[in-house]
Amino acid sequence: MKQLILFYVLPFMLFSCQPSGPKGSSPSPPSQSLARPAVYEFQSEPVRLSDYWYQGAAEVSRYELHQNRYADVHPGTVIAVFVTEDFLADKQVKNDNYSNPNSIPILKMNMINRFTTGLYDYSVMRSVFTPVKVKEHPQTLKVSTTSQDWCGHVYMQLNFRDGQYASTLHSYFENEADQQQEVPYAILEDELFNRIRMNPEGLPTGPVSILPSTMIVRLKHLPFQAVQAQASLTPYQGTEFQGDNLRAYSVNFPSLKRTLQIVFQAEEPYLIEGWTDAYPSMSDDKVRTTLARRTKTIREKYWQKHGLEDTAMRQELGLEFF
Repeated sequence: MKQLILFYVLPFMLFSCQPSGPKGSSPSPPSQSLARPAVYEFQSEPVRLSDYWYQGAAEVSRYELHQNRYADVHPGTVIAVFVTEDFLADKQVKNDNYSNPNSIPILKMNMINRFTTGLYDYSVMRSVFTPVKVKEHPQTLKVSTTSQDWCGHVYMQLNFRDGQYASTLHSYFENEADQQQEVPYAILEDELFNRIRMNPEGLPTGPVSILPSTMIVRLKHLPFQAVQAQASLTPYQGTEFQGDNLRAYSVNFPSLKRTLQIVFQAEEPYLIEGWTDAYPSMSDDKVRTTLARRTKTIREKYWQKHGLEDTAMRQELGLEFF
């Protein structure tokens, strides 16, 4: 089993309507013991995306969502879009003009979580850009996260350059406002979905130090810093997800009293069936579980489907929530 300890910290926090979290909720700092960082694990595992990813279409999946928020579990929908693109490693944007020689192939995930909380609603979108050629570019190069609710919105972006992430934050909260920071590299929970789709055998297992996802940091009002966790990759043995040959990547965060499990098909292209995320609610500290279960997947050039006649495709996906 691979042993992995990462020790870097990314000091960024996303918030929702409450301006600050409960006292004493900060996770314990990561261990300072030195070991091979995740980047070496990714480099050592060969990745070759199958022809599935190179047919000019995106994979679009709809998930039924039950979101742990406040003192309830709320209904919602997740849309996850996975697509390969040509990406400019220097500018860290999509290659549109093909005049720049610094173009590399990446796997991009756009994940949109939309759910209600009583009267009002949330929309959280994460975009994660992970190079396919991991030996040359083992780090996820870019992550951007937006969070909107009726109180306001927050935007955060990470760009990997020169061994660290350049972090930009724009927030409507007075205590956050506008910030720019440079922070050392560490593995991101937000990139785990891409890593599963590319090569689940390259995932770190055993003791890990990991940066919790930008979404959970916002919902839990935690400082965005690495926490100690225990990760495992096993056959799936639960009952929430159906399938004959499923695997589960589980991450237990003791300091957060949180357990994340991502369940996926064992064969390429490692389709993600869903995930569970159990943690104490902020309102009453009772552990509740977020559940996302896949209901439909299509492969489509969605960017060409923008006419009124294409609205029927939303019904095919089951997009009644948004």
